[in-house]
Amino acid sequence: MACAAAMPAILGLAGALLPAPSQAQTVLEATGPQPRLPTISLAAGSHVIQAEVADTEERRRRGLMYRAPLTGNDGMLFVFEQPDMQCFWMRNTPNPLSIAFIGADGNIVNIEEMAAQSDDTHCSRRAVPYALEMAPGWFTQRGLTAGSRIGGLP
Repeated sequence: MACAAAMPAILGLAGALLPAPSQAQTVLEATGPQPRLPTISLAAGSHVIQAEVADTEERRRRGLMYRAPLTGNDGMLFVFEQPDMQCFWMRNTPNPLSIAFIGADGNIVNIEEMAAQSDDTHCSRRAVPYALEMAPGWFTQRGLTAGSRIGGLP
């Protein structure tokens, strides 16, 4: 009996030591819309893209969470330290996006369409150092597919 009575107290103590799963989300929500990041100009055929650069762990983690929809040729370029299989989801991202996974040579490896507020993962088909998020359908509307080149990458 004493063991059974002690178990809820032990579990309660363990729970108090671990952060609640929603604490990070609450902190992020409390910060409001994310500020714009430094931008870079990229070229996709005849199209010039103004892409914010997410080149640190913190910037990549936040991405376009809690942000207004992308318009025109605005996007976000994710830059990774080394090529790897990259996977993205859309938790806390209120707007759908298209994402192009880009190899070190600047060629698009694959493009995925991502639904807003989804935990579905969208991954590169091979190791890549870049991912470029744009408004939904942006790549398709401009005739860009796997193998198309993105110029001006850092």
